[in-house]
Amino acid sequence: MPPLSSDILTIPFRPSPSWATFDANLSTRCSPQRASAYNRGMPVTVRNYEPREFAALHKLDLACFPPGISYSKMMLRYFLQLPSAECLVAVEDSRIAGFILTKENPPLGHIVTLDVAESHRRQGLGSALLTESERKLAFRGVRTILLETAIDNAAAIAFWQRHGYRIEATLQRYYLGQLDAYEMRKILGLRGAASSPPTGATT
Repeated sequence: MPPLSSDILTIPFRPSPSWATFDANLSTRCSPQRASAYNRGMPVTVRNYEPREFAALHKLDLACFPPGISYSKMMLRYFLQLPSAECLVAVEDSRIAGFILTKENPPLGHIVTLDVAESHRRQGLGSALLTESERKLAFRGVRTILLETAIDNAAAIAFWQRHGYRIEATLQRYYLGQLDAYEMRKILGLRGAASSPPTGATT
């Protein structure tokens, strides 16, 4: 189904200092990388993913994560086609700069991945995607969101903690049968985030 007007959010991209500090690594599976220069005056549109963009999403995931942790085409397509899945993309000048993929079974939601192109990191794009995704999930009845991130990924852990996620458990050998992961959780609405309808929606 094509995105409704309420599913499109245009952001004149001027990140706050708090966003820039914690957007070093916006993926749950990625290791920290330095950001490249970015034209902050270019507007970014956050909207629903369209199937024709699959190749671009897979290419971005391969760029974000090492082999064995990045998703194969089959696995990424599997998650995208789940009835409970939602994928939001951030588009700048017709190119995908990032995406967030979630699945849900209200009141529980799960962040599958949050990917941002290296050239757009430390600019608040991951925060924008996460905020919009949380708002939409909450509007559909999700009250708790889970995710996993590698225990050695300090930048990602800091990013998630900045946005209200807390470590709940350690998952032994979660990645590649070798690397442990933290399971992190957020209860929506405790800090006022994600308690309002999606942009443009009516109640």
